[in-house]
Amino acid sequence: MKLDDRWKAFEEQDNVWPLVRWAAKWLLFLVVTVTLLRIVCWPLVFASKVAQVVTEQIDPHVLLQRYEWFKDAHAALDQKLANIGVYRQREARLERAYGPNRLKWPADERERYDIWESELSGVVASYNELAATYNAQMAKINYRFTNRGMLPQGATETFPREYAPYNQGETR
Repeated sequence: MKLDDRWKAFEEQDNVWPLVRWAAKWLLFLVVTVTLLRIVCWPLVFASKVAQVVTEQIDPHVLLQRYEWFKDAHAALDQKLANIGVYRQREARLERAYGPNRLKWPADERERYDIWESELSGVVASYNELAATYNAQMAKINYRFTNRGMLPQGATETFPREYAPYNQGETR
């Protein structure tokens, strides 16, 4: 028996090929349908995700939390500047009392001055770190509400757009 004859006998025997052709057509139909649905639905899914992100960013609770963070950071920066001023006044008082030459000061006053200088360095470093964080947060596009003219309802003052790092010889 030739190969062609065996093939024909196989086709006629169980009538398998019509079933295979039917399954192949349905599989092809499903693949094409799913592909087209993905192509059509992708922009809708993308738009939905964009809308979700925008909704999350402008949610009143989120905006209030951000505003409060800026308010707290602004107050903390002002407090740190006030502390720096206090340290500067203490040092100036010692210099007025004993003169500019620290070698002539009593030992306990020199020690106190050195401790204050050390503490002052820590406050200045803390101020600069918070100022850098404040500036970075203010530069983000989703914090635009903090800019002048865009205050939440009930707010009476705007926040500075940026804080400069504290320099030793500079006052605000």
